[in-house]
Amino acid sequence: MDIEKIAQAIEADAGMALDGLRQGLSEMQAGMGRVTTAEQLLVRSARATTGLSQQAFAERIQTPVATLRDWEQGRFAPPGGVVCLLRLIVKHPELIGELDAA
Repeated sequence: MDIEKIAQAIEADAGMALDGLRQGLSEMQAGMGRVTTAEQLLVRSARATTGLSQQAFAERIQTPVATLRDWEQGRFAPPGGVVCLLRLIVKHPELIGELDAA
């Protein structure tokens, strides 16, 4: 991968120089990029399936929004019980309404 050529193309498209672009491309090439976990994808998928904001989804599953954000961004993994709940929500998004009524 020709990092300089790719960086020049991206900057030409953006119409300006982009700080850190070459470093980011180098890190990507070296495999140092961000890692996304299965749990992180599950949290995002469950929320996306319901169409709810982070705030509304967090309220429905009785979790602080900061904790939900941490799960979505991969800083922490949700506990096992939450993982089970999220799997159910992905398969049956209508269940989120039941949580609101509970």
